[in-house]
Amino acid sequence: MKLDDFRSSDNVEDRRGSDGGSGGGGFPIGRGGLGIGGIVIVLLISYFTGINPATLINGYETVNGGGQTVTQQQTRPASQVGGPNDPSGQFVRKVLGSTEDTWTEIFKEQNAGRAYTPTALVLFSGATRSACGTAQSAMGPFYCPNDKKVYLDTEFFDEMRNRFNACPAAQGACAFAQAYVIAHEVGHHVQDLLGILSQVHQAQQQASESGANALSVRLELQADCLAGVWANRTQRDFKFIEQGDVEAALQTANAIGDDMLQKKARGYVVPDSFTHGTSAQRQRWFSAGLQSGTMSSCNTFRAQQL
Repeated sequence: MKLDDFRSSDNVEDRRGSDGGSGGGGFPIGRGGLGIGGIVIVLLISYFTGINPATLINGYETVNGGGQTVTQQQTRPASQVGGPNDPSGQFVRKVLGSTEDTWTEIFKEQNAGRAYTPTALVLFSGATRSACGTAQSAMGPFYCPNDKKVYLDTEFFDEMRNRFNACPAAQGACAFAQAYVIAHEVGHHVQDLLGILSQVHQAQQQASESGANALSVRLELQADCLAGVWANRTQRDFKFIEQGDVEAALQTANAIGDDMLQKKARGYVVPDSFTHGTSAQRQRWFSAGLQSGTMSSCNTFRAQQL
């Protein structure tokens, strides 16, 4: 993956090294508070999720942020906005910048009905506050619609590569898989701007548990497809994808399918409990966006077969 031609975003808030996770509510769970099975489930199911990680512990969906009031302390953690210059910070800034430029162009060309408003991305280490509760590194990246920000501890990329073999590190292709993670979370921001998150939330309130899970699957698969749309359009403009990159992203999608995760965690699968889609579905929908480059190809809610 070539980054040289990407513009660096200034919408990155660097809270790494701050004490933003101390106090302020949220949920008191970190790496030390979960058994190994729980860590596997939280790390991997949260991977690529736009749902607040607290929902995996508390058992309810807050990805939509619909109607709930979030009380926060007035004290904000120390942070640096716009310019982390270490390798991880620069990587994130460039990928985020490419999503900003690409989605601005797509919204103009594909008649989305409104201009694209960029999301901000918060880099943190350990834990920090969000408008959706406490973000913790053990729970992976997520999008919070209450403050319209993506939260990411870049150490998660090391976990993804070294512990879960979610991309072929030996081939040097993890960078594109990591960009895919960010693009998926930005995909949830796109869903938020288009009103899809709030519509899904309302529908989930009327549905059974299995019905709500099924809606969550379609939401997540659509974000996978939107990540593919970003890759397609950015490739057209910058030719940034290198040999092995797409295979790395597909390997990552395979690693975090609900069926794969459940088999690893307990040896069998319960399809009605799926919330993110199977490995094959996640690969299929990313590929659909990658091949088409259009938002219209990502309407998982009308698809008869996922």
